[in-house]
Amino acid sequence: MFAKSTIAALLIGLAGLAGGVCTFAQDYPKKPVKIVVGFGPGGVADITARIVAQKLSERLKQQFQVENRPSAGGIIAAGAVASAPPDGYTLLLISNGNAVSVSLFKKLPYDPVKDFAMVSEFAYFGLALVTSSESKLKTVNDIITDAKAHPGKITVGTIAIGSTQHLSAELFKSLAGIDVTVVPFKGSSDVLAAVKGGDIQLAFDILAPFMGQVKGGALRALAITTESRFPGLPGVPTVIESGLPDYEVTSWNGIAAPANTPRPVIDLLNKEINAVLALPDVKQRFAELSVIPQGSTPEELHALLIREIAKWKDVIVKAKIEKQ
Repeated sequence: MFAKSTIAALLIGLAGLAGGVCTFAQDYPKKPVKIVVGFGPGGVADITARIVAQKLSERLKQQFQVENRPSAGGIIAAGAVASAPPDGYTLLLISNGNAVSVSLFKKLPYDPVKDFAMVSEFAYFGLALVTSSESKLKTVNDIITDAKAHPGKITVGTIAIGSTQHLSAELFKSLAGIDVTVVPFKGSSDVLAAVKGGDIQLAFDILAPFMGQVKGGALRALAITTESRFPGLPGVPTVIESGLPDYEVTSWNGIAAPANTPRPVIDLLNKEINAVLALPDVKQRFAELSVIPQGSTPEELHALLIREIAKWKDVIVKAKIEKQ
């Protein structure tokens, strides 16, 4: 009798718990939701996050607010979300930068895989390999041929060490088997000025800062880093097409929540984010930023994060980048 009573009580308790979770999900969101972004205002990640946040606010009748907490590797932003209550009211803009940080830093105050529940990817954007329009380098093969004839002479501009731009250049060096000098700058505007002025021969950066210069003829885009060509520059081949079949770099953004956030909340957010990405005005705004809207399931984003951690660990080790 005691055993049956205990089991019955346990079952009732579990049913109540499940009912509580369902009720919580049905009521969500009942107060403002914060999306913490580990980059400063005005960049592609910040702008796209704000576009998604605005649409979520409209659809779910509650304010979704972007909070910028920039730091190297997005550590401050990720740490704040990892330690937040798992209730869906504090979310993280997670990116390939979070995957890189695993191997770039000696220690992180959180586990990028275990301490977060993935929600959905929402954007991806490629990088471009560019040179001055007056450069003699017109193809990836030209770069490889020249670099092998003159080791160390070609200079490649990127932003900070450990950034996607910097690691894109290091991966290019490794797969092409060439010796070029990678020069990190403070920001994209500095890289742009240097390559236009001929102070460096090449540059790797995301498309947005360079698109106007490429379309205006001041810069020549030699290749795109993604697996497929970018619709905005259909005449520019990928690095893969240009002779390096294992080269692919995509900068991506997604949304994650603290681990143990109720699955019904994750599913609701996933559904709404994917619906937002299908809106014509969102597609148009993303296109203006040289960004492609792309949703996913939580499981697909989790798998992407795992793959990216392994990929960039290998690049960082081969490039002998010292951990910070």
